[in-house]
Amino acid sequence: MAGQMSPWIGNIIFVLGFGASIVIRIPHDKVSQKTKIEESRKDLLEKLLLSLMMVGLVILPGLSFAGLLSFASYRAAPGAVAVGTALMAASLWFFRRSHADLGRNWSVSLELREGHSLVTGGIYRYIRHPMYTSIYLMALGQAFLISNWLAGPATIVTFTLMFLSRLGREEGMMLDRFGPTYEGYRRTTKRLVPWVW
Repeated sequence: MAGQMSPWIGNIIFVLGFGASIVIRIPHDKVSQKTKIEESRKDLLEKLLLSLMMVGLVILPGLSFAGLLSFASYRAAPGAVAVGTALMAASLWFFRRSHADLGRNWSVSLELREGHSLVTGGIYRYIRHPMYTSIYLMALGQAFLISNWLAGPATIVTFTLMFLSRLGREEGMMLDRFGPTYEGYRRTTKRLVPWVW
């Protein structure tokens, strides 16, 4: 039928994009693990929300691909897959750029590493949380690529919960560490979208 396509095309693009994000992260994760943690604000809530993220990003898509969520599936549209592919590509660019600019300062959780420095160059010159931007772009890409009402938007929901819980605490941690320098940086940058928000 015109205007429709196999859902597997979107599913495969999503899996390739998610796989590429893992490949991007692996070397940074290795460096992070070798760098001593100086301060951690990781608590039970943080651990629960990270686990919930895996439900949205891995488990529900996996169940959908296995046909276990077929009651919530709908027909894939070429336009949606094209938009999802573009969002996934943008996500990977932000993801790679933010990791590269953060260098050894990156951590998967609310942690400050030994010798932690305030990064204000590269993509961080324009937004304070480009990695969160990349995750939102991937979540939106997932919603367009996976033609399932549960698995598609799952990461938008789970990451929004993570974002709302973590953002204030993360910026508070940076204020505690870098004081007026971080406050000045906050006044000259946006959180997620350059020149907008």
